[in-house]
Amino acid sequence: MKFTLKKSIYALVLMFSLATAFTSCREEKSTGEKVEDTVEDVADDVEDAVD
Repeated sequence: MKFTLKKSIYALVLMFSLATAFTSCREEKSTGEKVEDTVEDVADDVEDAVD
């Protein structure tokens, strides 16, 4: 079976499409949300240390 140029182009397009789909679905957090999550984590750690 020959691996033609047409098949290699299709393979590259498919890989590019999959990479784009998976990286664009990632949810980005704002700076405020990151700070809020960190504060909650620290509060939980302190609470666990007190117990």
